[in-house]
Amino acid sequence: MTRFFDIFFSGIAIIILLPLMIPIMIGLKLTGEHDIFYKQERIGKGGMPFGVLKFATMLRNSPNMAGGVLTQKNDPRILPMGKFLRKTKINELPQLVNIFIGQMSVIGPRPQAKRHYDLYSAEVKSAIDTVVPGLSGLGSVAFRDEEDMLNAVEDRDHFHDTIIAPYKGALEVWFVQHRSVAVYFKLIWLTVLAVLKPSSKAWRKAFKELPPVPAELEQYI
Repeated sequence: MTRFFDIFFSGIAIIILLPLMIPIMIGLKLTGEHDIFYKQERIGKGGMPFGVLKFATMLRNSPNMAGGVLTQKNDPRILPMGKFLRKTKINELPQLVNIFIGQMSVIGPRPQAKRHYDLYSAEVKSAIDTVVPGLSGLGSVAFRDEEDMLNAVEDRDHFHDTIIAPYKGALEVWFVQHRSVAVYFKLIWLTVLAVLKPSSKAWRKAFKELPPVPAELEQYI
């Protein structure tokens, strides 16, 4: 339904953004551990794993170090250019390649690492497994500042696993049930708005009958 737009947008974006990405690649090669890209295993359509491409922003062995797959404030595992790339989401740009070859879409449920995928209920898994994951989507827009949110609570893992993950899953199910070309383009616009104004809550007014926001999340999203 939206595959044509995925190919068109990702192809154009790769061409336009290449002049921006080349200096970043040079900078990464000259700093940190000299890695340019990082391929992270995520769960995609059909519950099958695939490699999500990102610019390298953390030490190679980060998942096996203290903190695991969740990044902390002033995380010592973040490379010199990593904080800027992560804050601006520029580190996600290599996923344009994932989109172009069909592993991802511009808009869809955000692909999760297996540990986080396994937090989802059977209902959520059965819904998101039917579609290609996205570079952005309803869950991504709602939780634009997830790292800052986790930095504000005492027990990061508990808050993520019991509060964030269930609501994010509910949003992803809503998207799968209501996906259309109109929703696709509306979420592209909301993604741009979230990047320009991270505090924006426009997504809450953009769609009708969204799952109600849990009380624990009201102050954050």
